[in-house]
Amino acid sequence: MLDVSNLAVYYGEHQVVSDVSFSLEKDEILMLVGPTGCGKTTILNVLAGLVPIHAGTISLANWRATAKQLIPPEKRQLGMVFQDFALFPHLSVEQNIYFKLKRRDRAEHWIRLLGLDAHRHAWPATLSGGQKQRVALARTLAHDPQCVLLDEPLSNLDAALKDSLRWEIRDALKKAGVPAIWVTHDQEEALSVGDRIGVLKGGRLHQLDTPERCFSEPSDRFVARFLGEASFLPGRLSADKKIAMTTLGEAPAIPINEACDNIDLLLRPDDLSVHQDEKGEGYIKWVRYEGGARFYAVQLEDKDIELRVRVNHEQQLAPGQRVSMRITTTHPLAAFNRL
Repeated sequence: MLDVSNLAVYYGEHQVVSDVSFSLEKDEILMLVGPTGCGKTTILNVLAGLVPIHAGTISLANWRATAKQLIPPEKRQLGMVFQDFALFPHLSVEQNIYFKLKRRDRAEHWIRLLGLDAHRHAWPATLSGGQKQRVALARTLAHDPQCVLLDEPLSNLDAALKDSLRWEIRDALKKAGVPAIWVTHDQEEALSVGDRIGVLKGGRLHQLDTPERCFSEPSDRFVARFLGEASFLPGRLSADKKIAMTTLGEAPAIPINEACDNIDLLLRPDDLSVHQDEKGEGYIKWVRYEGGARFYAVQLEDKDIELRVRVNHEQQLAPGQRVSMRITTTHPLAAFNRL
């Protein structure tokens, strides 16, 4: 089990990671997400032993690192997968995976499992981006690491390839039975792949939980906005705090941070319906065509609030058209104290 406790990291006098704690079990995949400069890649580098610890502890299997007890990278039993693949250009696929490996049977296992058998004698320069990343992953897993660190492994790939390769990497990690920390700036990738998500801002963990809870019960407005489109509609909570009452109807609610009375209700684009209505409470501000869906921004005139809604592509509305909206979701929505 990997355990990180009260981790703090400085670059000079500037603190970049503050009091970060988490643990990983068995084959758990933790996704670290956050805006640029939030500290997610720094945490990977600290775990790998490439950046020193200022305070806190990191422990895994038979080692424990602190600010005073340094463990060199080669002693940490960690594997790392980089966004730029980090393959040796003068070595073939097979030679890259075999590099400094004592047991070649493990390498052969991952060569077959990741579909690299037909490319074993190819040079890295002749491979596609997806093939290069499979080679990098096979090389890492062939060394039987105690934990795998992945630094934005899909960021250099096109969108179509990202969607399929993310599942190949997840499946390989699960089959290896190894825990992993996966850094990404892609919210969709984090929500779909991770067993848990850690949302970082300014070097601090704002929330560490399952993808479902981070998305539907965010700890604060930053997490709500970072993990997807978020609109906030004023309302009031019922006496039992289970129902939110708004101008667009009632909805089941989950109070966040002991919210009560006057609240702002978190609405995702799929929580709403929109229909043309000359007497409606708002108008279409803009529209984006997404192929299978249309994405609308609706301005509510009486409250100066913009709500965003996603509907089937067959429902066409034009900028300037008046519309009415209703909350249609049946699952509880996060309610925050009114700002």
